[in-house]
Formats: sequence, C-alpha cells, structure tokens
Amino acid sequence: MRIKIAVITLFTVLFSVLTWAASSPLTMLQNTSDQMLAALQQNKASLKSDPQVVYGIINRILLPHMDIEGMSRSVLGRDAWAQATPAQRQQFTQQFTTLLIHTYSSAFAQYNNQTVKFFPIRGDVSGQSRVQVNSSIVRPDGPAIAVNYRLILLGGEWKVYDFSVEGVSMLQSFSSQFAQQLSQGGIAGVIQQLTRHNANSTSR
Repeated sequence: MRIKIAVITLFTVLFSVLTWAASSPLTMLQNTSDQMLAALQQNKASLKSDPQVVYGIINRILLPHMDIEGMSRSVLGRDAWAQATPAQRQQFTQQFTTLLIHTYSSAFAQYNNQTVKFFPIRGDVSGQSRVQVNSSIVRPDGPAIAVNYRLILLGGEWKVYDFSVEGVSMLQSFSSQFAQQLSQGGIAGVIQQLTRHNANSTSR
C-alpha cells in the first residue's frame, strides 16, 4: 500500500513538473540564460584562449533545450530531407550541430558582462504548441541587441527551433546557404562541404 501511494505521489509530482515546464517557455529561457551567463562569467578568463571551454558550456547548458532534429530538417528543406537516406540525415544533423556550436561559441567567446532581458509573452500560452519570446541583450559597451526566440512544445518540454537577431532568422540564413550548396552537389555535397568547414573551424 505504501509503495502504491509512493508511486502515485511520484507520478503526481512528475506530472506537475511537466505541466509547469510546458506552461513556462519564458521560465525555461530565463533559467537557461542565467546558467549560460553564470558559466561564461565563471570561465571568462579562458573563453577566447580555449574554445573547448565554450563548446562544453554550449553542449551542457544550451543544446538540451534546442530542437536540433527539427532545425536540421528545416534548414535542409522538406524535399532534400525526404530524399536523404537515414544515414545522410544523421550525418547532416551531426555536422549541423557542430556548426551551431561553432557559431554560438564565436559569439560567446566575446562575452563582456552582457545581460539578457526577456519580455512577457503576448497572449495565453496554454493550449499552444508554438510561441515566440522576445528578448534584448543589454551590452555595457553598445546599444542593446534584439533577439527573438521561437519555441515548440515537444514531449512536454519547450525547445528552441529558431531565433532571430535584429530581425534576421538563423534558420532562414542557413537554409539559403544550404539551398545553394544543394543545387550544386546534392545532399552528399552539402555534408562533405559542411564536414570540411567544421574541421577547418576546429583546427583554428
């Protein structure tokens, strides 16, 4: 009887946590941002000299809250994704993830005590599977930068699937880049070129 009560209690707590998490995309972003900024501040002295430090922070704190597979599918395009083999999809997703890490790390390596201000979500989030959260990066040495996040609800958790900086969408930027490469070398050519680009970035 005690075991049954314990199981029911545990289930109730887990359900409550999932419900709370699903209804709080803003809270998820704020918590993730706070963890990122704390980690960057703690490792500030080595951010520029040791890229692996930034890579580790991104992998540990940021990537778990991103819809990597959905982003990979979007930037490659519906037709190209459908025509790709499972192995090619996996290879592209792995290389695209590496590209994201390198892209983020370049920005985070320049960390200089910036802070992030998130704005309240317009409208009611309950019952929604996609939302947008607007924010502003406050810099001590320049004007604020507008960054907007688009999130999707997956398995009871909010995941970032796109973000825009000053109105420029990350997904659209990468999608345009890959579309040109697809027209020249197909999915195999894209993977090869992306792998080569990532290898060169890592060796710098």
